Amino acid sequence: MITFNKKDHVMIFFTLLLTTSLHAKVHVRVTNGLDNNRVMTVHCQSRDDDIGYHVLEEGSAIGWSFNPNIWVTTLFYCDVKMGDSNIWYHFDAYDARRDYYRCWTMCRWIITNEGSLYGFDEESGSWEWFPFSAFE
Repeated sequence: MITFNKKDHVMIFFTLLLTTSLHAKVHVRVTNGLDNNRVMTVHCQSRDDDIGYHVLEEGSAIGWSFNPNIWVTTLFYCDVKMGDSNIWYHFDAYDARRDYYRCWTMCRWIITNEGSLYGFDEESGSWEWFPFSAFE
């Protein structure tokens, strides 16, 4: 049986603190890549923070920053409506289990004219297609 004394608990705490501070701030950016002056309505939030509703003109973006939690459970998700459609699309803008290494400093997303979602992978240096789920 492994036992920890007070000194061990302090070392574990500082190790966790150091690990978390090395991966402190993450920035998320969602860009309207639609053309023909189509606007996009975006609503992003986590369990604790609501970024609010934003109407993005063609080429504009919203962004926010946060510190992921030490339990690797941080999740920010967005709902997007393109143009004057009644259909909303859902995607996870930051999921710690998926994105801890994929976008450790900047999670960049773009929604393109054909309604596709692309996210930039900092590790590979390339844009990747991600699925949307639709709802009304």
